Amino acid sequence: MIAFGANLPSRYGAPQETLAAALRRLEERGLRILARSRFWLTEPVPVSDQPWFVNGVCAVETALEPEALLALLHAVEAEFGRVRSLPNAPRVLDLDLLAHGRRIVPAQPGQGLCLPHPRLGERAFVLLPLRDVAPGWVHPCSGDTLLSLIARLPADQKAVPA
Repeated sequence: MIAFGANLPSRYGAPQETLAAALRRLEERGLRILARSRFWLTEPVPVSDQPWFVNGVCAVETALEPEALLALLHAVEAEFGRVRSLPNAPRVLDLDLLAHGRRIVPAQPGQGLCLPHPRLGERAFVLLPLRDVAPGWVHPCSGDTLLSLIARLPADQKAVPA
């Protein structure tokens, strides 16, 4: 599962156009998109005065191992003009590896890969689009269902279908 988002325009256009182009690029690079959520408009987390994000989630099929898949996502971000500056900064493209099947990779100091994504269960901008794609998804570490994770979301996280 891959989460995608943007809140700044890119050379491809507005955030929705950028995200559509990024998904096409992932397919060109060998990923097979099995399902894609609708686009969601989401308030930045933490709340700030930056533009709202357009977010979504897609399920993919790939022979890539998690490390190689994460490297591919970062390469596509860079190709689209993503510059990693401050945490939670506005961005032209954000691609996050949420899960790789039921594989669990604990966080390691200095290592970028952690599966499932460590904040996946705390973010409306991930959980609501994930419900579009995999409503029966279960967190591989906690055993929590997607619906129970959504029910525990803070009320101040705003997300609406685009």
